[in-house]
This record gives sequence, C-alpha cells and structure tokens, in this order.
Amino acid sequence: MMVEILKKMFLRDLGKLKTEIELYKDEQKIWYIEKQITNTAGNLCLHLLGSLNNFIGAELAGTGYIRNRDLEFSSDSVPREQLLKSIDDTMLMIASAFDNITDAQLEENFPKPVFNETVTNAFLVTHMIVHLNYHLGQINYHRRLLDN
Repeated sequence: MMVEILKKMFLRDLGKLKTEIELYKDEQKIWYIEKQITNTAGNLCLHLLGSLNNFIGAELAGTGYIRNRDLEFSSDSVPREQLLKSIDDTMLMIASAFDNITDAQLEENFPKPVFNETVTNAFLVTHMIVHLNYHLGQINYHRRLLDN
C-alpha cells in the first residue's frame, strides 16, 4: 500500500514540476538569476531529476543512470522542451521503479549510506519526496516573482 502512495505522490509532484516549467511566460526566465537567488528554476529542475534518477533510478531500480551533479548546477540554457522531456522520462522511471518495489523492500536498508549513515529505503524515498517538494516550492516562487 505504501509503495502505491509514494508512486502517486511522486507522479503528482513531477506533474506539478512540469506545469511550473511550462508556465514560465518567457523561456529565458527559467535560467534567470535574480539578486541573491542563485539557483535558477532550470538548475533546480535538473537537480531534482538528477537526484531522483540517481537515488531511485540507479540505486533502487537498477537503471544504470550515471549522475553528473556539477552539471545540474552549471548548465544555463537547456531548452524548455528538453527539460519537459526529461521530466516525462523521470516520471516513466518512477512509475516503473515503484511497480517493482514491494512494501517489504521499503524496510530494507538503502544500498549506500545517506548523510553518512545507514537508512532504510523508506527513509530515502520519503526524503526524496520532501526534497522534490522543497525545490518545487522554490521554482514556483521563482516563476511567480519573475513573471510579474
């Protein structure tokens, strides 16, 4: 049951991420840095997708994804359509991953230490949904600030 709840939440919130990126009136603003806000919506989007594809895709689902975290924050002009396709691809990965995870597997230890400690898969995926929503809120605020 928990696996289905997590899957639904991830897909819902990745859908919200897609909507936020689509809603920018000016595509260039996705990459705009305003005053002390140094993470653009584009970089946060790449960071979220990298995190999900790394921790859930590569580690739990065995997708073979190789993360380049530095590129998530140094890219500054990925086209909106490419971001949207990457979100769609991540949604497919999430759906597939959670279709193959059981509630019992959530209680097992995550394959690698997180924050220098051993955590369960349940802890890791809960952290990932919180992480997604934290940055989703930042993207929403960034978009509303720059679109007005």
